[in-house]
Amino acid sequence: MTLVVFDLDGTLLNGESRLSEYTAETLILMQSAGIAYTIATGRTLQAALSPLDGHRFALPHILKNGVIIWCPDQEAYSHSHLLSQQEVSHVLTAMTDQEITPFVFTLESDGRHAVYHGTLKNEIEGRMAQLFEDERKLPLEPLSAMPDSSSVICLSAMGPDDSVQAVIEGVASEPGLVSYTGKAMQNQKLRWMDIHHSNGSKGDGVTTLREELGFDKVMVFGDGENDLSMFEVADESYAPANGQAAVKSKATEIIGHHNEDGVARFLRKRFSLGHL
Repeated sequence: MTLVVFDLDGTLLNGESRLSEYTAETLILMQSAGIAYTIATGRTLQAALSPLDGHRFALPHILKNGVIIWCPDQEAYSHSHLLSQQEVSHVLTAMTDQEITPFVFTLESDGRHAVYHGTLKNEIEGRMAQLFEDERKLPLEPLSAMPDSSSVICLSAMGPDDSVQAVIEGVASEPGLVSYTGKAMQNQKLRWMDIHHSNGSKGDGVTTLREELGFDKVMVFGDGENDLSMFEVADESYAPANGQAAVKSKATEIIGHHNEDGVARFLRKRFSLGHL
């Protein structure tokens, strides 16, 4: 049996962060053909569920780049990799030294996520906060309100290239941390970064699902640096035309653009799915 794993942003979702009608129909065809699929995304639970609502993603979801795995049927997390207080403190100090505003993602007692943030210094950070709160349904609180006992799963931020790189280098001595970065779409002079537990990559999540669910093969789709770990463990890996150069160079094949139903069109041809 083959498990198909999708990244969301820049891969399965279109430029409006939605499933197109063509892609949604393709998922129905996959269900009818008995082809198993799930997601591996950097999004939180609330943010991931929003565009997937009504599209029957029944298998466990790999969230926050593999830091946590959510089981829809049990409405519970089966795996999580949390950061220690020392690791969180180290990252916060590194971000503060570079005058970058941290966004700290936590796992709340009810299973949902919250975000605590530092002082918002500019319009970009304000829009970033609004994105988390409005589009991705995440409650926001000031960093000063975060309890010391919080279960921290990830720290994110956005800033100039040099500042982001300085933060990444500043926490490189922490063996339990891994960093991902990429260009911010709304401003090519800025970069985003996510820092979380090194045992929580998308590749680790894919391996866990392969073993626990008993799949013989895994086929993955992704466009960004955080997808490379699952490219390494998959039997087949595909990057859309809009993917980062480093990702496309590691792919089994480069497929169509994410805003042109590249993934869905490939799957219909690969599995002879036909039409509804």
